[in-house]
Amino acid sequence: MKTSFDIDALRAIVAGADFGSFSRAAVQLGRSQSAISMQLKKLEQLAGAPLFVRKGRGLAPTAAGEALIAYSRKIIALNDEAALALGAAANTGLVRLGLPQDFFEDVMPATLTAFSKQHPAAQIDIRAGQNHKLADEVTAGRLDGAIVYSEEGANTDGELLCTLPMRWLAHEGYDLPGADPAPIVMFDHPCLFRKAALSAFEYARKPWRAAVTTPSLSYVWAALRSKLGIAVRTAHAVPADMVCINDRFDLPELPGIEIRLLRSQTVSSAAEDMCAILRREALRLIAPK
Repeated sequence: MKTSFDIDALRAIVAGADFGSFSRAAVQLGRSQSAISMQLKKLEQLAGAPLFVRKGRGLAPTAAGEALIAYSRKIIALNDEAALALGAAANTGLVRLGLPQDFFEDVMPATLTAFSKQHPAAQIDIRAGQNHKLADEVTAGRLDGAIVYSEEGANTDGELLCTLPMRWLAHEGYDLPGADPAPIVMFDHPCLFRKAALSAFEYARKPWRAAVTTPSLSYVWAALRSKLGIAVRTAHAVPADMVCINDRFDLPELPGIEIRLLRSQTVSSAAEDMCAILRREALRLIAPK
């Protein structure tokens, strides 16, 4: 007799792997944790091997678990695509996207507005994160698509949408101390803007110091408003009270930075539509005119 996997059980182990916790997966899926545990046990019986092992406070997939999770993503995508094609999917279509925080004010809402008109019943999961993490999530199939920054000329994966110049930014009332090391407000390591800023100062042999480090773009703007230092970003979505200071204070030159669109190899038709809309809106709102 051939083995048949329950689609809801497959959704459960994928959610457990994505969230790193079956209790969180249970909340996301609207089920009890005991029900999720029973589904996991049933899958392990069918697989004839343990699928997860205890790791710290959570669970990590075994080799068999990783294999089944990879196949589960494909099975779920095909199942949801078939359901959408037949008009039978009410809330089963899940589309997962990643974006840098810079694009949450314009690209994201424009994309979601257009997508919701085509797929009003789809569930959308939006994540912000560091470039390398977003790229890893797309490669692993945990994101269907993502917009990421990339070093200029690095020939990395994905479709190149445009290249933007980096800029030194400060609050409009800021005055850089002359003789002291330049105070820099920057993201936590690793960050391409951070790398560009520090490399520029090192190459120019100019002194600098880390004034503020943070994982939040809104905290970067808050630090600049507090006149704690200067920062590097593009000109996109810069608040009105921030100014470009490239031609002031004898600051070193900065390179450009690429904007790329990454797509997963296994996506549903809804996810393909989302990636197409994301590409269109990103080009419209980000690419230099």
